[in-house]
Order: sequence, then C-alpha cells, then structure tokens
Amino acid sequence: MDKLKAMATFVRIIDHGSLSAAAEAQGQSPGAVVRSLAALERALQVRLLNRTTRQLALTEEGQRYLDHCRDILARIDREEAALRDDPDTPSGTVRVTAPETFGRYHLAPLVNRFLQTHPAMRIQLVLDDRPLNLVEAGLDLALRIGQLPDSSLVARRLGTMPTVLCASPDYLASRGVPDLPAALSNHACVTFAPQGPIWRFRMAGEELAVRIDPTLVTNQIDSARQACLAGLGFGRFFHYQVREALADGSLVRVLQDYEPAPAPVQLTYPHAALLPHRVRYLIDWLTPQLAPQLTAA
Repeated sequence: MDKLKAMATFVRIIDHGSLSAAAEAQGQSPGAVVRSLAALERALQVRLLNRTTRQLALTEEGQRYLDHCRDILARIDREEAALRDDPDTPSGTVRVTAPETFGRYHLAPLVNRFLQTHPAMRIQLVLDDRPLNLVEAGLDLALRIGQLPDSSLVARRLGTMPTVLCASPDYLASRGVPDLPAALSNHACVTFAPQGPIWRFRMAGEELAVRIDPTLVTNQIDSARQACLAGLGFGRFFHYQVREALADGSLVRVLQDYEPAPAPVQLTYPHAALLPHRVRYLIDWLTPQLAPQLTAA
C-alpha cells in the first residue's frame, strides 16, 4: 500500500463528503477508493469512518488521523511549492466568490487593481448571495459575512458588519417609528428569504427573537431593498447593502440600540496548510485593502 496516496485519498473522502465524490475527483473507481480506505484502516488497526449507504462520520481516531494527514501532506505541498513558485511573482488562477452587492462595490475594484499589478495572475470572480460550497463549486476563496456554518473552513477575519433595520421616511410617517423590537409584529416587513420569519435583536445584553409576518419574501437583496425604498415596510440588511440609501435619507435606520452583534466578515478557504501560494498571496494582498472598509457604521 502506498501510504501517502492512501492518506491523500482519506483526506479527499472527507473534503468531498462521500466515497464516490472522492473517486470522481481522483479519476478512480469507487471500488478503488473503498479498497484504499480499507487497507489504511487495516494498517492502522483502527476504524477511521463509520459509514452507511447515506452518511459518513469520522470516529474520534479518524479525526485525529485526519489532522495528522493534513499536516504531513501540507508539509510535502509546501516543499514542492517552494520548488515551483516564485514568491515575488505569483501566477495561476484563483477562483473567488463573494456576496453580490459587497463584491460589486468593494471586492471587484480591488480585484481589478490586483490584476493590473500582477499580470501573471488570473481571477474568476463569482458574485452570488448564496453561500456556495467551495469544494463542490471548485472555488479557492470566499468572502463571507456572518458565522460560518461549515467548521471545516479556515477563516481570515477582516472586521465586522452591522445588521441594520430600516424603512422609508414615507412608511415611518404613515405608520410610526417602533420603540421596541416587539412592535414589529404590528408592522409590514420585507425579508430576504434566507433570513426567515424570525428576526433577532439584543435587549439588556440578551438575545431577543421577534417573529414577523412579511409582506414580501424575496431571494434577491436588491428586490428587498427596492421594496423598502418603495415604502412597503421594514427590512433588515447588512449595512453595506443600504449604505447609500441611509446616507441620502431614502431609508432611515431604526431601533439601533437593539441591533444584534455585528457579523464577522472573513476570507474563508478550505485548508490553510494546503493553500497554494497564489491563493495565499491574494489573501495577504486583499486583507489590508478590505479591512479599513469594514469600520463599524
């Protein structure tokens, strides 16, 4: 048995979430991947994965061995990368995703500037409000706002972003300004579909959940913002999504004292140790450029 190859196969099974997906990624048959895993478990005399036809779950020994494999493979990757890469002249393609509005206003201009000064680099920029799976979508790097649901991702924290509640001046003039979050149950609301019908606030240091009955539910932030601008009710947005409307007065921020804790803004990627030099270089370049744009609003 080729131990290093078996270790790499084991890591790929975890990263891709199934034996069949790992087999496809390696250009092997599912049977070959199963045999590789079985041989590795026999050599170690421990079970690494509990598996059924539908699910894989790491054992405690499997989690420890996974970390061990990542460390060893990363060291090999770094040594090989040092032979290939010129640290002063990065090259190759980096696939990046970010939320649509934030990416358009903040990330895209930086990407343009980066490419002007690094002609050997190529960037594929995917702007999408859906939290795309990096491995499944073939992405190297994601800018994420909010807590990460996937604990396997590595994150470089850039700053935080407030979540604000706002409505148009016309709506507030006709319906009044709520003095407490609970009053929203008597108001029209517009919501971005992933937010759901429960809006969370802070009161006296504790989290407060308020159920709303939305007038409009949409899967597009722009549609939710336009509805609020049209006076259809209250909306909750990350501050960058309504910054211009708040600045020119077409939307008014309310209940600021009850806003939830600002959401973390992070550059995320699958594995820090196995990160290609071109991706690490872009992260190091973007971090000081993006961080100053995330001052608390």
